[in-house]
Amino acid sequence: MISRVLVPMDDSEIAERALEFALETHSDAEIVVLHVVGVPSPLMGEAVRLALEDDVEEAAEESAEEVFERARELAVERGREITTVVGVGQPAKAILDHAENVDLVVIGSHKRHGASRILTGNVAEMVVRQSSVPVTVVG
Repeated sequence: MISRVLVPMDDSEIAERALEFALETHSDAEIVVLHVVGVPSPLMGEAVRLALEDDVEEAAEESAEEVFERARELAVERGREITTVVGVGQPAKAILDHAENVDLVVIGSHKRHGASRILTGNVAEMVVRQSSVPVTVVG
C-alpha cells in the first residue's frame, strides 16, 4: 500500500501535472512536495544568489515559497492537503535522499534531448535509475 508519495516540483507546468497526477491517483496517500534549490555553479544563477545570503536555509525557504503556493492551490482544488519540504543541493541527489522516506516518487520529465540534456542532465532519468522506491514519470 502506498501511504507517502514524494513529488519533486520546480516552477514548470510538467511538475504541476506530476502533482495533479499524484493527488488524483493516490487519494489516500500523504503527498510530500519537494522543491530543490541547487548548489552554486556557473549555470545556476539562483543558486549563486542563495550562496551569498547570510541565512541559506531561510533564503531557500523563501525561494521555494512560490512553488509551494502553487502546489497548495492545486491540492485545495482537489480537497487535499500537502506537506512541503525544501532541499538544497543537486536536484537528483536531493530527490533520492528524500525518496528513502516514501513509498513512491512521482516526477515530471521535461524530455530534454541533445545538448540541453548533456549540459543539465536528466533528473527524472537519474531518479528512475537510482531510486530505492518505485518511480512514476509524468510527461
